[in-house]
Amino acid sequence: MILWAFPGQPLQWEQSTPDDADFRAIAELCRECCGYDLVSHQPLSGCQLSHHTCLQIYGVAMSLYRSRRLRSEDCRPALIAEHSLGIYAALAAANSIGEQEALELVCRIGSSMARMSAAATYALGCVIGLQAAPLESAARNNGVFVANYNTSRHFLLAGPQQGIEAALAECQAQGAFSVSSFPCEAPLHTPLMAGVAADLAAIVAEYHFAEPQIPLIESLAQTRLTAAAIPAFLVDELQQPVYWERTWKAVRATGFNRCIEVGSGQALTKFNRWIDSEAN
Repeated sequence: MILWAFPGQPLQWEQSTPDDADFRAIAELCRECCGYDLVSHQPLSGCQLSHHTCLQIYGVAMSLYRSRRLRSEDCRPALIAEHSLGIYAALAAANSIGEQEALELVCRIGSSMARMSAAATYALGCVIGLQAAPLESAARNNGVFVANYNTSRHFLLAGPQQGIEAALAECQAQGAFSVSSFPCEAPLHTPLMAGVAADLAAIVAEYHFAEPQIPLIESLAQTRLTAAAIPAFLVDELQQPVYWERTWKAVRATGFNRCIEVGSGQALTKFNRWIDSEAN
């Protein structure tokens, strides 16, 4: 049994660009649906897309491309898991929406979230080597939030930049062996996203979601998504943390024998190895 795991937003573009019919087809969809050039990684002339929205479109596009390539090799999943913005390509892989809808959704939702940067300066903080309890305390002490529980010792914080830097300093003082921060346009996976929740819900309401044809396990409560639950989930998941460690353990228990990360990079693969090493 094969599991396809869809990662979230990459931090950077890949150095090499594929050159085949599947990639060209996805690139054309990016131009038509998003006003985005998948080769140059830039918005088309006259299209207003922020840097992070471009990265989000790129991440979904590469997942859609790799889904196509896997199917061309007669590799099909029995189960699908998603991490953060990987949900859009995961829904397409499960035949709940089409590739065009996946790209439109990430573009429109990303553009809506990017407008939050006009009112505040946000950042992400990566913390490695600290347990959850002192990390959560540092977040509370500095007005930020845990956005990703990736493994028992790998976390992502999100919130106002000043609070992130203070929380990272506290985490380092508590024994974290690696901390780093990155600018972002919106505090994804935190309660602060409630400020744009109504706008996001209005976007999602314009789309029809079919019943997933392949079981799709979501990263909040590790339940199988249904068509009826998808619209609310797409808004709620941006206001709550990603629980990848729980998700990986839940899908591990199903007994699949092969996991393929379907997207840019190998972040989930690394997390999975870490989680598995602690279970042995």
